[in-house]
Amino acid sequence: MGRLLAIDYGRRRCGIAATDVSRIVATGIGTIATSGLTEFLRGYFAKETVDLVVVGEPRDMHGHHSDSMRYITPAVARLRKEFPEMKFVYFDERFTSTLAHRAMIDGGMRKSRRQVKGEADVMAATIILNDFLESQAYRMTLN
Repeated sequence: MGRLLAIDYGRRRCGIAATDVSRIVATGIGTIATSGLTEFLRGYFAKETVDLVVVGEPRDMHGHHSDSMRYITPAVARLRKEFPEMKFVYFDERFTSTLAHRAMIDGGMRKSRRQVKGEADVMAATIILNDFLESQAYRMTLN
């Protein structure tokens, strides 16, 4: 059984998280410059067995795609072309940025560290992946 990987995709940087090999918990890996995402994935896939990549799907309060899908959709299409053997799925990421900031505050992270660009992106990717693990969508991918 391989790991699951999550991407909180952004124009400048992407937050990355992955599960353990047993798929019990997601852990943040770090942030990657969006321009280097393909190269990062190539290296990661060479070192680790990954069965599925979960990409955060931004939606508004009404469940409609947010404007950022106009650059996420083509980016994921390029990744699918680059890695045809890998399965990429979208998963609703509503409120993950808010939850990430709240988790950093509740965890006692200092304000100066919370303001570091990328900290929230990694936390958001971790939340996306943990939510996916708890979802019906994850159970459906097992079949």
